[in-house]
Parts: sequence; C-alpha cells; structure tokens
Amino acid sequence: MKARPGVDAPDHRGRTGLDRAGRELDRNPGVVVPDVELTSQGWHVLRRTTFDYRRRDGRWETQARETYDRGNGAVVLPYDTGRGRVLLTRQFRYPAYVNDHPDGMLVEAAAGLLDADDAPAAVRREAAEELGVALGPLTHVLDAYMSPGSVTERLHFFAAPYTPADRTGTGGGVEEEGEDIEVLEMPFTEALAMTRDGRIADGKTILLLQWAALHGPFAPHPGDMADAGNAGT
Repeated sequence: MKARPGVDAPDHRGRTGLDRAGRELDRNPGVVVPDVELTSQGWHVLRRTTFDYRRRDGRWETQARETYDRGNGAVVLPYDTGRGRVLLTRQFRYPAYVNDHPDGMLVEAAAGLLDADDAPAAVRREAAEELGVALGPLTHVLDAYMSPGSVTERLHFFAAPYTPADRTGTGGGVEEEGEDIEVLEMPFTEALAMTRDGRIADGKTILLLQWAALHGPFAPHPGDMADAGNAGT
C-alpha cells in the first residue's frame, strides 16, 4: 500500500499519525471513536471523525463530525490606563469579507497561534511583531473555545499594560507570512463604543474590551460607584 503523507509517512511539515487524533480518548465513557479520516491537510488539518455517542436516554447512536485543527492560540489587549488607551490592529480577513463584512478590514486585538511557544510567550511574540510593543506583566483573563462546533482551537486571553516608552518598533506583522497589519492606538472609550455600533465585530476583541470595562483595568472602582450614587442625592 502506498504511504499516505501525514498518516504513515511525513507530510510537508514532517507530521505523521494525523489520523490518530481522538482515537484513544476515554475521558467521556459515553463517546467511543472508532474511525478518523484525514480529509485535507494544508498548513492545518481537516478531519472527519465517526464516533459512537450515548444519548441521555441511554441509547447509542453513530455520529460523524468534521473538525478543523489549526492548533491553539493566544490573544492580548495592551492597555495604558494613564492615557486611557488600548492598542489594537486592523487587517484584511477574507473569511469575514466573503461572509458579508463590508470590506473585510477587521479591527482586532493582537493574536496568533502558539506554535512551539507557551501562551504567555506567544502573546509577547505577537505583540512585538504586530504592534511593535514590549508588554508589561501579563494578566491571564480566561481560556475559551471560540467555535466549538467545528474548530478545535482553544484561545488563551491576556491583557497587559504598556506605556509609550514600551514601543519598540512600527509593528505591522511578518510580511513573509502575508501579514499587512495597521496598528491602532485609540481611547478605550472609543474602542468600547465600536463594539456596540458594529465597527468592531471580532468576537475575541469584543470579549477582551468588555472584560476590561467590567472587571479589568477600566472597570469602575467601588469608590467611584459610591461617588456616583452620592451625586444623585
């Protein structure tokens, strides 16, 4: 039998055993994976997995799902509370453009795949490449599956302070990787307003900005709430 790249022979990224993902999982006794088919392998991997699933009433049924495996990623919101500003990016996103976005130019928090790095190292790398900034201490906000119906990616969310003195370059991304990124430094209040009027339509960015307003660096302090209440009496 001819060797299959990515299965029993190295593919263009040196990977083998790509059809083994999920077969050995036993954390859920109501799911058994007998078959995984590698349907596409570019830089990332598309699989069709057949599994037996035990319904809540005890009946077993066979289901199949396609999953897109692009690895895990990390995203960061750099903020400057002294000046009330945040650093974001703007870049062309073809999937958004082909799905009704006016021009495909999305305003986003800087993000990237982990690759061989851990999550903190990855966000520092992306901040340097995309934004041209060296981040201060990282705050881990949360981890989330952003599209769990079809994409395996788990995204690690961070925030970090910066000042004008921390700007190390112009940013813009890595041209050899096709990146052409505009750096946006804007008032936090404007960025938050953009999540309400649709100018920011990226889920990870909306989540980080709302966290910053409710629980993060721009959240009201208890004393501020008391002052606001006293002002109305």
